[in-house]
Formats: sequence, C-alpha cells, structure tokens
Amino acid sequence: MQKISASAGRLAGRVAIVTGGGRGLGRAMVLGLVRAGAHVVATAAHETAELAAVAAEAGPDRVTVVQADVRRAADCARVVEAAIGPHGRVDILVNNAGRGMKYVSEHFLTEPTRFWETDPEVWRMVIDTNVNGPFLMARAAAPAMRAAGWGRIVNISMNRETMRRAGFSPYGPSKAALDSETVIWAQDLAGSGVTVNALLPGGATLTGMIPQGIAPAVRAKLLAPEVIVPPLLWLASPASDGVTGMRFNAALWPADGGDEAAAERAGERL
Repeated sequence: MQKISASAGRLAGRVAIVTGGGRGLGRAMVLGLVRAGAHVVATAAHETAELAAVAAEAGPDRVTVVQADVRRAADCARVVEAAIGPHGRVDILVNNAGRGMKYVSEHFLTEPTRFWETDPEVWRMVIDTNVNGPFLMARAAAPAMRAAGWGRIVNISMNRETMRRAGFSPYGPSKAALDSETVIWAQDLAGSGVTVNALLPGGATLTGMIPQGIAPAVRAKLLAPEVIVPPLLWLASPASDGVTGMRFNAALWPADGGDEAAAERAGERL
C-alpha cells in the first residue's frame, strides 16, 4: 500500500455518496472527499438546510444535495440515480446516516435506559435506520459498482465496547448488526472489484448524537469529526484495492494520511 496524503486530486473523477452528510461525521467526510477531488451526493432525511450549507462550503458544483430517507428503498434508488444520471457512475458509498441513543433518552450518558424501558417505536426507528438503511443503499449501489468492476462501500461503525455497554439498546445492537452486514457483503462481493469495510472514529465524537447538555469536561474529550477523513480517503482510493471485510479505527490513523504500517495498526479483520 502506498502512502496516502490529503492532496487534492487523489479521487479526481470519482463519484461518492455520503448518507447523513449534513452534520458531524457526514459533513467532515463530504468535505474531505470533495477536497480529494470527488463529486459527492450528500443526503439527509430532513435537515436539507444543513446539506445546503455543506454544499456551499464545498464550492460550486461539487456536492449534489438529495433529501432522502434511507429506510425507504425508493429513496435509496433515487440517491443512486442522482449519482449515475449526471456522472454515469457511482464509485463510493459511505453508509453514515444513523439514529443514536438520544432518541431513547437525552440522559443516556448518565442515566442508562434498560432495554425493557425502551419505547418499541424508537427501537424500530433506530434498527430500521442503522441496519436496514445501509442494506437498502448498498443494494441500490452494488449493481453499478459490479458492472464497473470497481467500487467502495464503507459502513460507519463504532467501538465494540460501546456495542456491549449497559443501557445502549438499540444503538449497540444496530452497529453490531452493521459489522455483520459488512463482513457478509465483503464475501458476497469477493472478486468483483468492490470492497466493503467498516470505519469507526475510535471514541466518542462531537456529533449531533451527543446531547447538548453534557458537562464541558466531557465535551472537551470528544474526538473531532475530521478524525475519520484520512482513513476514509485511503479506503476510497485505489491504494486499498483488495482490502475488504475489515474494520478501521480512525483514532489510530495518522492525521496526515496513511501507509501500510498505519493501515495495519488501525485495521482488524471482521
């Protein structure tokens, strides 16, 4: 694997989709992909004003904004068409859209909700978004990637410790399922030129999933969303050809890019 820097043009001509692209990790990844030369289709289920702000920051004609709910197959197909229609291709899919624990309780960090206390409708919403959404998006994008003989599916995951944390239903189970999807899809797509990997920030991150009222001392320890960009750009590039069915921890990746040693430190087989 060659050393990867954040230089412009590394992904020139590539077309990427980032679901949940208006804030937090999604915003950081949209802007990182644009800086690397890609055109990005960014989605949000509701907050299109945030997407418009990201598109304006990225510059003219670099980001296509699509309001879409990843829980709906028709919306996912429409997102993929927004990439293929104007550009004739879709190279990269980042499954980032998700629902977190704040929908269970605003106090989830300090007052865990036991699973039997969780509203079934909230459980269904989180699972539908975090498990079914990536499936529907990957299902919509995979045929074009397979036909092209090259593609990248990156599923945004989380620390395994958090998957097992008391009171973290249904968010923890949803991300455990996404890791399972990742390794199964990697096997399904073996030999096609399309890779599937999981990528996590590596710790609690300053995103919209964190309640506004947390203590300043806790907020100060949160990772910046931009931590996820260097390994994402490596995974999205031809330098990662053949790397599939892996989990990469962004907190272990050098901020200025990655090389073979960095990928080995940050990655593990699912």
